[in-house]
Amino acid sequence: MNSIREIQALNKRELENGVSTEASWHADYRDTAYIYIGGLSFDLSEGDVISIFSQFGEPVYVNLVRDKETGKSRGFAFLKYEDQRSTDLAVDNLGGATVLGRVLKVDHTRYKRKDDEEIADNTEGFSGGKGNGHADSEGKPGSKRRVSSGTESKEEEEEQRPLLKEEKELEALIRDHDEDDPMKEYLVQEKKEKVTRALARLKERERKSKDGSRKHHHRHRSRRRDEGARDEHEERDRRHRRHKDR
Repeated sequence: MNSIREIQALNKRELENGVSTEASWHADYRDTAYIYIGGLSFDLSEGDVISIFSQFGEPVYVNLVRDKETGKSRGFAFLKYEDQRSTDLAVDNLGGATVLGRVLKVDHTRYKRKDDEEIADNTEGFSGGKGNGHADSEGKPGSKRRVSSGTESKEEEEEQRPLLKEEKELEALIRDHDEDDPMKEYLVQEKKEKVTRALARLKERERKSKDGSRKHHHRHRSRRRDEGARDEHEERDRRHRRHKDR
C-alpha cells in the first residue's frame, strides 16, 4: 500500500509528464472498486464516511472496522464505489486531507469480504448512501434513528445533512475546473482545507447546542424542585399557625 507522500509524488510525476489515464499508476487497480481509508476520526460513523466520499462517486458498500467488544470505531474503513473510476478521484483528492484534526490515508485495495460480512451492498442502510436510513450505535444499518453517543435522545431522528457551501464549492471546482490548469491541484487542496474547517465549526456548533439544551433542562428541573420545597415549607407554616390559634 502506498503512503500519502508516495501517491502525491506519483501524481505529480504523471502530471508533469502528461501521462494518459490508460498509462497511469491507477490503471493497475482497474480490477477493484474498493479503497482503503485510514486516519479516520473515531467520532465518525458509517454515514459520515459515505457523506465525505460520495463527493467523488456513489458508494455501494462500506465497512467501518469496529472493536468487537465495545463497538467503537478503530479509525479505518473499506469502501466500494459503484463506478471503479471513482476510486481514482477519491485517492487523489482525499488522500492527505485533514478531517476533524486527523490526516486521511486513502489508497486502492483489493478487499475481500470475510465470511461473517454481508454479501450484498449495504449503503442503503446508512445516511449519505442511496437510502435515508442511519447507522445504529454499533454501526448496523437499518435503523431510522442514529444514536452515535449516549447523550442523544432516543426519540431524536437526525435528517441527512445538506452539503455545506464549502462542500458544494469543492464539488464544483473538481467537476468544472480545467484539468490542464497546473494550479488546479493547489486550488483543490486549499478548498479541501476550508471544507475541513467548516465541518469542524459545524460539529462544534452542534455540540454547544446540545450542551446548552441539557443545561436548560437541568435548570428547569432544579427550579421545579426549589418551588416544590418552598410550597411544602409554606404549608407547614400554615399548619403550625392554625394549631397555635386553636
